[in-house]
Amino acid sequence: MSTLIVVDLNPRDAEQLSTYSALAAKTLLPFGGEFIAKGPIEALHGESPFQKKVIIQFPDRSNALAWYNSDDYQKLIPIRELGMDSQFHLLD
Repeated sequence: MSTLIVVDLNPRDAEQLSTYSALAAKTLLPFGGEFIAKGPIEALHGESPFQKKVIIQFPDRSNALAWYNSDDYQKLIPIRELGMDSQFHLLD
């Protein structure tokens, strides 16, 4: 069964976010990760504190966690923090 990482985010710095996004996309490949949705959200019920959402699909939970904890991805977190406010969620 595939596993999803769902990212809720508010952009903070467009240039830093663009840099982070390009670099983060490359780190997904060794773990079988792929973007399945990315963009602004429309809340159908209730209020969302976030403006955008990204959904990344992995073959399984172990690959999702291995990607997030990988050295290559962890090195990008300082850029991520400059580019956006976010929450990451793991969903099986």
